[in-house]
Amino acid sequence: MDFLIILFIIVIIFVIPNIKIVPQAKSYVIERLGSYYTTWKNGLHVKLPFIDRVSNIVTLKEIVKDFAPQPVITKDNVTMQIDTVVYFQITDPKLYTYGVEAPINAIENLTATTLRNIIGELELDQTLTSRDIINSKMRAILDEATDPWGIKVNRVEVKNIIPPKDIQDAMEKQMRAERERREKILQAEGEKKSSILIAEGEKESAILRAEAEKESQIKRAEGEAEAILKLKTAEAEGIRLLKEAGADNKVLTLKSFEALNNLANGTSTKIIVPSNLQNVATIGTTIKEMLDDKK
Repeated sequence: MDFLIILFIIVIIFVIPNIKIVPQAKSYVIERLGSYYTTWKNGLHVKLPFIDRVSNIVTLKEIVKDFAPQPVITKDNVTMQIDTVVYFQITDPKLYTYGVEAPINAIENLTATTLRNIIGELELDQTLTSRDIINSKMRAILDEATDPWGIKVNRVEVKNIIPPKDIQDAMEKQMRAERERREKILQAEGEKKSSILIAEGEKESAILRAEAEKESQIKRAEGEAEAILKLKTAEAEGIRLLKEAGADNKVLTLKSFEALNNLANGTSTKIIVPSNLQNVATIGTTIKEMLDDKK
């Protein structure tokens, strides 16, 4: 009975602690007698007590590190603060464990020096507008440098670019001036389009008025011509009717007297020409009225 108890205690002390279950997305680096022995993947594993030990537990998930802003100097001697975000993944737990001391610090320092080298080749304006170029160059350089450490750099992002205060003020003034310039240009273009539309409207209105006046004159001329035509047609019809009625000289003489009567009502000099020149009295009357008018 005592033997079983002792055996049970030995199992608890020596066997159970050496049974390891490696979870998903984890790797255990195992050393045997101080040297690298193997790497455990996910699953159940047992190590030898006092001989094997877990040297390092490594996560295989993608790791995101936001590094503090670093002072960098551009090609045109402008000092600014830039902070970066690095996305990396451990691909070889053995190299990650034995490749470099403090891998995260190593990546941070490598990121800072790489960033200074890249920004030193760019001017201020290029730095502010070339984030994609900076990201691509840094990712390529960091991925190559960290490969012996068992690290794969997937992405590098420039998070913030903070120029000096005086540069920020100058940029704000420049942006404000640019916005005002664009506003004036848009306003001038609007006034120009408005003036063009007004001029085109006046032009079309003048053309329409001229066409309306022309149409009006044409209509008046057509009306006068039609009135004259109808008058002449009526006169011709009257003469035709007289001829068809067999009007004699007396009727024609009466019509002549009516026409002379209408002429006498005018304000011009009166000249009476009788239809019967054989009537001496009529001739005398004619001469007498002509003499009275001259007086």
